[in-house]
Amino acid sequence: MLNRRTFVLGTLALPSAALIAQPAFAAKPPVFATDGIAINGFDPVAYFTDSAPVKGDMAFQSDWEGAKMLFASAENKAMFDADPEKFGPKYGGYCAFAVSKGATAPTDPEAWTVHEDRLYLNFSVDVRSVWKKDIPGNVKKADANWPGVLA
Repeated sequence: MLNRRTFVLGTLALPSAALIAQPAFAAKPPVFATDGIAINGFDPVAYFTDSAPVKGDMAFQSDWEGAKMLFASAENKAMFDADPEKFGPKYGGYCAFAVSKGATAPTDPEAWTVHEDRLYLNFSVDVRSVWKKDIPGNVKKADANWPGVLA
């Protein structure tokens, strides 16, 4: 028979057991990807060569920090593979403005900026307009926060 004391002690023990059973939260991956594909499938090299976002092709892909990077052509893939640091988006493709604020956010491939030969992506075109008001200052803040925002 269950008495009041057993019931109270039993319910107090449940939250502790539940906390122990909870999985640990893992850090965010170093590259923002949707279904394992970075930049929503857009070619990072095209931002430099075409000055525009260009959809990549599954036929031309490379692994980048655990995510698939897609390219519009074999030439763009070769350029990326030769220098992923140059062509890969800063902050793993997370929103550069969010990183400057100490957070992460997804990105829209249409909200991009190439600044001092680096690709920066933003959450939206509206956020990009705020980002552009002080790119050097925002980069400095984001660099200070990266990669700590992934923890």
